[in-house]
Parts: sequence; C-alpha cells; structure tokens
Amino acid sequence: QVQLVESGGGSVQAGGSLRLSCAASGLTFDDYTMGWFRQAPGKEREGVACITWSGGVTRFATSVKGRFTISRDNAKNTLYLQMNSLKPEDTAMYYCAAGAYCRATMRKEGYNYWGQGTQVTVSS
Repeated sequence: QVQLVESGGGSVQAGGSLRLSCAASGLTFDDYTMGWFRQAPGKEREGVACITWSGGVTRFATSVKGRFTISRDNAKNTLYLQMNSLKPEDTAMYYCAAGAYCRATMRKEGYNYWGQGTQVTVSS
C-alpha cells in the first residue's frame, strides 16, 4: 500500500533551519505532484508548498515564500522541504501528500495520499 513517511522535524529557535524529508513507497512517485501541508493546534490544515512531478513548477504559501524551498529526488522517491529563517508561527505538524495538481491555492482535497506528519516547534 502507499506509504508516505515524514522525518526531520524537531525543536528549533527562531531564525533557525530544519530540513524535512518524506519517503514514499507503494506508488509511482514521479506520477504525482507532491505537497507539504501543516496544521497548528486549533487551525485548519493549510498548504505550504507543492512541486510538480518533474520539479519544473513549485508554489509556496505567501507566509513562507523566500524562506522555504521544496525539492524532490525521483530516483530516491523522496520529497524535501528546506525551512530557513523559521518563526514561531511556523510551529505545526507538517504533512507530506501526493496529489494531481500544484496550484497557487493548495487544497487538501486535491491530494490523495497523506503521511502521518512530523512536528516542528519554533521557540522565540
């Protein structure tokens, strides 16, 4: 079955960096657009970044533009999210997801498969 396993979360001070990874199995990885979403306590799950199958198109939420980078290695079936200049408001559970489209407005309904998440905590 399809498995998406996130790793790389942790606790960091404001201004620090983290790199999240998502290892995919059970699907043809380069058939899918991949995305990162996050959900803070009491808030809706929101799209952070997405990348098309070839890596040719990437999109980012306004709140993370210029600070986060999304990339993928299709040979390794792995998705990445490099997060720099982290802020306390970036604190959330981060999820990777596989879907069909990478659009300016990332909707969770457009993604078919989800990982279990990795926690990111940024302290001030």
